[in-house]
Amino acid sequence: MPAEPTQPAEPGRPARPAHRVRVRRIYETPSPDDGVRVLVDRLWPRGLAKTDAHIDEWPKALTPSTELRRWYHDTEGAYEEFARRYEAELEAPDAAAALDRLRGLAAKGTVTLLTAAKDPSVSHTSVLLRELDPGAGA
Repeated sequence: MPAEPTQPAEPGRPARPAHRVRVRRIYETPSPDDGVRVLVDRLWPRGLAKTDAHIDEWPKALTPSTELRRWYHDTEGAYEEFARRYEAELEAPDAAAALDRLRGLAAKGTVTLLTAAKDPSVSHTSVLLRELDPGAGA
């Protein structure tokens, strides 16, 4: 079995396995490198046929609640507060179980989180990425 790819170590830090979790927009063409494709939006993306999405899982328990999503988008809530509230929602039993499942999948191979968000860096996907791959922001 070939060695697991690693990212080069930064001075003072050990090398770690290459990212196993990544984020892509659902509208991008699927790639063979995507591994397990997981839709992490509560609502189905507009204008996309289910047959074209090529998703493997859609764990709605992992998505922000309708109330939180509306607060963030309708009132133009601050991202930092949204992230804090969403992290609290991820502690609920169903969400925590779904998060653990994705961690398990990521331990075995690549997991691609799919979203329709125009800017995933200020959406729930960036919170999920931190939860699933704490070293991603390091």
